[in-house]
Amino acid sequence: MEKKLMILDGNSIANRAFYALPLLTTNEGLYTNAVYGFTTMLLRMLEEEKPTHLLVAFDAGKVTFRTEEYKDYKGKRMKTPGELSSQFPLIKELLDAFDIKHYELKGFEADDIIGTLSAQAETNEFTTLIVSGDKDMLQLVSDKTTVALTRKGISEVELYSPAEIAAKYDLTPDQIIDLKGLMGDTSDNIPGIPGVGEKTALKLLHEFKTVEGVLEHVSEVKGKKLQEKIETHADDARMSKELATILRDAPVEVTLEDTVYQPYTKEKIIPVLERFAFKSLLDRLGLDAAEASSVAEQTDEDIEFVIITEENRDDWTDKLTSPMAVMVEVDAENYHGAPIHAIGLVSGSTRLYIPFDQIGWPALSEWLADPEQQKWVYDAKRSQVALAWKNIELEGICFDVLLASYLSNPSETNHRLCDVAERYSMHLISDDAVYGKGAKRSIPDVSVLGAHIVRKADMIYRLHDKMDTTLKEEGLYELLYDLELPLATVLGAMETKGVRVDRERLDEMGAELTEKLESLTARIHSLAGVEFNINSPKQLGEILFDKLQLPVVKKTKTGYSTSADVLEKLEQAHEIVPLILEFRQLGKLQSTYIEGLKKEIREETGKIHTSFNQAVTATGRLSSTEPNLQNIPIRLEEGRRIRQAFVPSEADWFILAADYSQIELRILAHISQDENLLDAFRRDMDVHTRTAMDVFGVDEDEVTSLMRRQAKAVNFGIVYGISDYGLSQNLNITRKKAAEFIERYFSVYEGVRQYMDSSIAEAKKNGYVTTMLKRRRYLPDINSRNFNLRSFAERTAMNTPIQGTAADIIKLAMVSMAQRMEEERLESRMLLQVHDELIFEVPEHELEKMCKLVPDVMENALPLDVPLKVDVNYGKSWYEAK
Repeated sequence: MEKKLMILDGNSIANRAFYALPLLTTNEGLYTNAVYGFTTMLLRMLEEEKPTHLLVAFDAGKVTFRTEEYKDYKGKRMKTPGELSSQFPLIKELLDAFDIKHYELKGFEADDIIGTLSAQAETNEFTTLIVSGDKDMLQLVSDKTTVALTRKGISEVELYSPAEIAAKYDLTPDQIIDLKGLMGDTSDNIPGIPGVGEKTALKLLHEFKTVEGVLEHVSEVKGKKLQEKIETHADDARMSKELATILRDAPVEVTLEDTVYQPYTKEKIIPVLERFAFKSLLDRLGLDAAEASSVAEQTDEDIEFVIITEENRDDWTDKLTSPMAVMVEVDAENYHGAPIHAIGLVSGSTRLYIPFDQIGWPALSEWLADPEQQKWVYDAKRSQVALAWKNIELEGICFDVLLASYLSNPSETNHRLCDVAERYSMHLISDDAVYGKGAKRSIPDVSVLGAHIVRKADMIYRLHDKMDTTLKEEGLYELLYDLELPLATVLGAMETKGVRVDRERLDEMGAELTEKLESLTARIHSLAGVEFNINSPKQLGEILFDKLQLPVVKKTKTGYSTSADVLEKLEQAHEIVPLILEFRQLGKLQSTYIEGLKKEIREETGKIHTSFNQAVTATGRLSSTEPNLQNIPIRLEEGRRIRQAFVPSEADWFILAADYSQIELRILAHISQDENLLDAFRRDMDVHTRTAMDVFGVDEDEVTSLMRRQAKAVNFGIVYGISDYGLSQNLNITRKKAAEFIERYFSVYEGVRQYMDSSIAEAKKNGYVTTMLKRRRYLPDINSRNFNLRSFAERTAMNTPIQGTAADIIKLAMVSMAQRMEEERLESRMLLQVHDELIFEVPEHELEKMCKLVPDVMENALPLDVPLKVDVNYGKSWYEAK
């Protein structure tokens, strides 16, 4: 039997787990997020790697032989937060319960323990896997030793063998030490040679092999300045290499025999996991519930399933039951019209694999379209749209793993099925592991593909009860079943229908923009007195700051900054600057929107089929991609005119646009119960004029345009937790005046200030804030000692209930609108949602009805203590409807 040693860098993994997960505490007040993350990582590595020997190495303290040699070694590291340091004893307690050997050595680092033991393992014909987040470990790689570097917190690892190091750096493992010697390491405060970064260090090593080789051949190094730096800091480079070198012969007392890995005993592990309140880990290990799956059942071992063929499919018709997990496997990120590999179906012990050529199986199509047959899925909208392109209906969806995960973890950026499984202490091999990535992506044979798709369906089936329970516990149950799931169907229908785009109009606008850009180019060149590439920051910087002698606002490593904010500050300095800003804006319109939109028009429909992202933003707002139709610029007239190309798909139809007016301020009035705001909206006053009246103490007819503009900036700024600095930048006034303005605002709108204070207090107490519909947003930094992180979390605590409720309201309106249109059998179609606006295409004979129905539904989507107001317009294009 092969002897396989796995060594975990305890401090590194605990650190990464701590910062990757929100703070967790037990009823006793113990912080446990690092312990939980460490344990899930450990269990996953045990399942995947199955080592025969195992050790977890820890640092023994800050004082080591390296600090004696260089007192500033690791000297700039911030003190470990108490919330993390308190968890190291708990991690070791848990390792003891698992009978896993852990070790630390006074005067040495965990790196030296790992280096020494891995050297012994190589001598004794072991294969070794080192798991760490520290790239220093790459120096230990050999034919017998592999390093797994943690990525994305601790959810993924990247394996390094000598071949991977050669491919990435064109170095041998030994040269990793020389790399650190030359470039240093800011995290460890290793100086290296100042000014020598990774790129320069690699060039030097590719030519001279080692630090010593560079120092010996310094006269051959290209560049006088670099030569001088190397000569001046030669001793630093030698010392840095020495500091970065991991010992392979530290006085480690632990032996390879001590690291033999033995299975844990229930009696020892259950009390510890229960004390830490790790119920999901108890479930994962099959230790506290009869129905919990054992570790063996949650690995990627063979899974039995039936492949449906034309010959056997009739035998399985009666197995199409309810409820059943359905996995629709689509071969593309953009799933509109993309090939469907297959469908996996699981219910209890029934596991069916329906290959592509059997997707049209009549019994299956009938079952999929039956709304009475309950289906549990992953990504309801994607599944419905992908099947709709094959003319197959999917009805009866009553659970969606993706949406359930998103509601429970709104700030999480990854809701892949394998990641969701991991969060519930189950394991599922990722799509990348099956298909490969990028150029290496390929479709495996049916035995591998079928097993993977059926496993995914099986995971959906097993996750349902756990996730359903979580949603109920977190008060999110109604949000999923009454809003997000019905909305997925509405969005799926919108995506499938698409919106018609007039390619000829885009061509005309493109020609007009080209003509304007050519004219602008000529004028800019004339003012500069020379022709140059306006899109080159380097050439533009030389023209503006060297030739025209404009004041330098900002410099970068590569020269003068010509960013938009810099140019905006120079608009009054020279007439060339506003022309350059206009050139950039029109150039972006031309490339991103005119040409970009044309590429997205599908030939078979003449429409754009954008994808609405329902599980991305932390506030609950929808976004759109491929293309992003929520980002079409409206400040420039040329940008607004792009909407002329969005037209009805039927002759003699109209585009109707309905837009919520000041919805976030109306929600603020309702939530804060501020009497002045409530009064303004109830009397249908212009809220910015009313704010100016209240803040400046003037009558309505005395409010100037400047007063109203300042009041508007504060009104909308308040929603986003604006600071005096932010307001001063918006209004171009001093910070002192901005602070006075905000103070006057709060003295009038005391209810708003009380709301903000209570939002922050709620967040500090619970760790999250909620919308009116109980949507949560977690704020792990709300109690951070870091001022910037804490301030951002406080602003988020104030604006999320407002923004999130606005998002919920328009979603409710979409669901209600779709129901009303179906009930009244209207031909009109909902096409797009853009921020606070809904876009429809409407036949002429339904215009009058829709002009009444749409605002009625939108304004009554959610009762507030102030009226919601919707503006409705229509025309022959989206542009005319504004």
